[in-house]
Amino acid sequence: MISFVLGVEDLADTRFALSPLHETVLSLRVLRDPGLYALHLPWRRSVLGELAALDTRLLMSLVAEKLTLPDFLTPRPAGFAPAFEEELAVVRATSPDLVRRDLLAAHAPGPLPEVLREACDTSVAELRDSVCELLRQYWDLAIRPRWPQMRLVLEADMTYRARRLAVGGARLLFADMHPNLRWHDGVLHVDKVMGGYRTEASGRGLLLVPSVFAHKPAPPVSPEEPPLLAYPSRGVATLWAEAPAADAAALTSLLGAPRARLLGLLGEPLPTVEIARRLRVTPSAVSQHLRVLHATGLVTRARDGRQVLYRRSDLGDRLTGLPG
Repeated sequence: MISFVLGVEDLADTRFALSPLHETVLSLRVLRDPGLYALHLPWRRSVLGELAALDTRLLMSLVAEKLTLPDFLTPRPAGFAPAFEEELAVVRATSPDLVRRDLLAAHAPGPLPEVLREACDTSVAELRDSVCELLRQYWDLAIRPRWPQMRLVLEADMTYRARRLAVGGARLLFADMHPNLRWHDGVLHVDKVMGGYRTEASGRGLLLVPSVFAHKPAPPVSPEEPPLLAYPSRGVATLWAEAPAADAAALTSLLGAPRARLLGLLGEPLPTVEIARRLRVTPSAVSQHLRVLHATGLVTRARDGRQVLYRRSDLGDRLTGLPG
């Protein structure tokens, strides 16, 4: 078990961040173990053929048999949404001693894979630079083309979590984040992780990083790192699903394809950002269509905290022939 002791100042400094580098590194687990997260099998199948030109032996050696990863590959995001290149620059600046320490810690108690052991015996700095270049190529092939839709999932999760925190404090924030998390008496406990430690946040706060590819909460391996928790994001089940098709030719002729698809989607209350993610368009484009559909009585809207939720009206149900 790993435990973060959080004081009043730490709770006040609990915040969220997006990390394209975290997603890139955590996705390696899915490549190594396809049974880890079945929801990502469509993504895995789509990228495997694109990786033939990469040194996948070195790439996969970064993931230990117990699926832990070296901490230096996932540095604490410096801002809310740093660019991949900014985060990778931090990794490139990691000292060789820290690289060696984290590689050994991630693979402990077992030995390093041969490809890592050979590099560590010659030049850890060269290994670090090779890994960084490999991750850059991997990002370009496997993650960057899909990052916009992934980011929408993550931002929708953060909106939900922020509302939970505002309504019920830390207890409600962590209550449904994952079964392995437990909040009690000012301490956040993370169960079923490799290793264990208890660390005082001591004014450093807690950084929460929602992740598409995390299958369970992932704190730093080392207690020396500032408190950070990557956790599974909500909404992953719909991430790789095909965008819904228009309901009928007549409805498309009447409303136009974008509005027909949008109306077909609104059998459940959804915020603008989630609609945009599912349709793979921009939120501003969705807002324009929603204004028209609401003005004509085909959708209703209601405020839920800071969000406005849209849903097909009874008139919209009759027009589409779909149940509400």
